Amino acid sequence: MALVRSIFSAKKILGGSLARTSKAPKGFLAVYVGENQEKKQRYFVPVSYLKQPSFQALLSKCEEEFGFDHPMGGLTICCPEYTFISITSRIQ
Repeated sequence: MALVRSIFSAKKILGGSLARTSKAPKGFLAVYVGENQEKKQRYFVPVSYLKQPSFQALLSKCEEEFGFDHPMGGLTICCPEYTFISITSRIQ
C-alpha cells in the first residue's frame, strides 16, 4: 500500500497523467514515458533534472537504444513507468 501511495505522490509531483494542460509550465519539460508506443504517459519534469547524473544516464540509455527519433513530438523515454518514477523520485 505504501508503494501505491508513493507512486501516486510521484505522479502528482511530476505531473503525470494527472496533468490536463497541453503546454508545459515554465521551468518544466514534457517527456513521454513507457515501453509501448500506444500507452506512453506524459510527465512534466523540472528542467533542473537535466543536470542530474541519474537522469542523464536514463537519457543516454534511451539514446543508445532508440536514437533521437521522438514520434510523440516530445522527449520520449522508453523505459517502464515504475523505473522512471523510481529514478525521478530519488532526485527530489
